[in-house]
Amino acid sequence: MTGKHYHLIGIGGIGMGTLASLLLDQRHSVSGSDLKDNEMTSELRKKGATIHIDHRAGNVPKDAGYVVYSSAVRVTNPELIEAQSRNIPVLQRAQVLAGLANQQTAITIAGAHGKTTTTSMVSSLLINAGLKPTTAIGGIINGQAAYNAHVGEGKYFVAEVDESDGTFLYFNPHYSIITNMDFEHVDFYKDWEGIAKAYGKFINATRRGGCVIACGEDERLVGLVRAQKVMALTYGTRGGEDVRACQIVTDGFQSSFMCMTPDGKLGDFRLNVPGRHNVLNALACISLGLRLSVPYEVMFETLKKFSGVKRRFQLKGKVDGVTVIDDYGHHPTEIAATLNAARLFSPKRLITVFQPHRYSRTKFLLKEFVEQLSLCDELILTDIYAASEKITEGVGVGVLLEKLQERMAERVTFLKKEDILKYLQDRVAGGDMVIFLGAGDIYHLSDELVKILSTERVS
Repeated sequence: MTGKHYHLIGIGGIGMGTLASLLLDQRHSVSGSDLKDNEMTSELRKKGATIHIDHRAGNVPKDAGYVVYSSAVRVTNPELIEAQSRNIPVLQRAQVLAGLANQQTAITIAGAHGKTTTTSMVSSLLINAGLKPTTAIGGIINGQAAYNAHVGEGKYFVAEVDESDGTFLYFNPHYSIITNMDFEHVDFYKDWEGIAKAYGKFINATRRGGCVIACGEDERLVGLVRAQKVMALTYGTRGGEDVRACQIVTDGFQSSFMCMTPDGKLGDFRLNVPGRHNVLNALACISLGLRLSVPYEVMFETLKKFSGVKRRFQLKGKVDGVTVIDDYGHHPTEIAATLNAARLFSPKRLITVFQPHRYSRTKFLLKEFVEQLSLCDELILTDIYAASEKITEGVGVGVLLEKLQERMAERVTFLKKEDILKYLQDRVAGGDMVIFLGAGDIYHLSDELVKILSTERVS
């Protein structure tokens, strides 16, 4: 692949933008297209990428060696059609990323939930340990650059890998962290059997002499790992795992725990990210640190200073006692983790604004969504963010609203996105926590609410 020109369709997305940054750092020529400018495209332009706004056949350069796409790109995309008509090799994003990672000692992080935070913790750990890794993270660590991709001088390549479309099977890692499995992406996998089959192949792709690090609290996952002839470590909090946390104490954004290993007590740890799910993410990171012989002191300091990832229970502001949080959660399991973390703060009222993500997910997990969302004190529901899906008849937000009203009555309200801020402005009071939930564009409203409340306070 060396020395070729890469053209990336959808270059403004976090996954494609991260790949583009890595390719630029390795001195490849990069161009790409997206429907609109954002922080990612601006940063990539500064690094030397040519960015086109809108998708047109003419965007594909004459010297393109490869055209790269993700599963979000439809087969009707004019740039994809142009590449095929000119016999330019067309690659999925994961194929290119795997091609880079598989040349080094690959460390992959997979799972239905917690991948981005865990990958960020692991990347921070290896950097602080002086191992100079190359990193490819599907998110932005708080306080860092607009994207989180870096070409290091060391032998390790840390990559967050995507199970949503099966492309994590392109990787042949030396070390794999698997955070969990869940009934997710059923539009692609169809059923649990399809999900388990894919994860089984991924586990079996671990290179000889490597290690799979798996959450020991996921019995289905542990069963898959034990069925393969791979070296494995488990982590968790229940008592039977190889690496486990005990004496867990949570206090708002902070938590602490003692870490035990088969050799006895490793030491105490403190986190500045909330929730029990982040204790599990930290245990995954610690487990890898043990395999790589990273000193306890480096692990302790890394996790203590880790401030989280944007859009993962991200504090956007606190104005006159009103706390505003933004979170990427869009699956019932993620929503449960976010709401449980929120309750650690004991808000007077927990007001949740939820933008469903994808019609297929809303359809297949309707019961689970109702079960978790109905636990909010107040819920504001808005239209489904379709992502790359077409509007699906009979699976609109109205079905979800109807089921929630049966459980919540007047505690649930449907609003168009443009009406949400006015509604909240007139309603919130000191002691409230407002959480904006969803993987779509709902996050814009969290910043706007903070601005509105701040202006009211000044006036």
